[in-house]
Amino acid sequence: MTVAVVRFTVAGQDTPSVGLDRAYTVVFDGDCKVCTKLTKVLRAWDRTNQLEIVSSKQPGVQARFPWIPARAYVEALQLIAADGTTWQGAAAIEQLLNVLPRGRWIAWVFRIPFARTLADRFYKWFARNRYKMGCGAHCQSKPLDVMWEEAERG
Repeated sequence: MTVAVVRFTVAGQDTPSVGLDRAYTVVFDGDCKVCTKLTKVLRAWDRTNQLEIVSSKQPGVQARFPWIPARAYVEALQLIAADGTTWQGAAAIEQLLNVLPRGRWIAWVFRIPFARTLADRFYKWFARNRYKMGCGAHCQSKPLDVMWEEAERG
């Protein structure tokens, strides 16, 4: 699989496409309180500052990662490595667990037969229902199709 990598140049200086000279960028749904709480856990576990954690609602995110469709930001967590390699959903969580020191204690679960398949299914179910799990009144009143349309408009 080939992944396009975009390099930005500002005032003649090449800048990393991912940002902050960190190994990974985590892009999460900034409207979801559950997702926001989970990013606090990631920040606590990231003792070596490998992660840049940004909301998908932050201006310029879609321009930084043009190979990721706008709808993908609403559907799943995105993890982008410095070289442009991208994981989403359960695969992103698996990669994060392998990268973070505290996560390695849990990452072994993905080596159990069928664990990846079950994790993918659970993640998709969770993503569809996350607005019913403590996100708040504004999310519960927006069906996902409306949110995807908003995301695609940018």
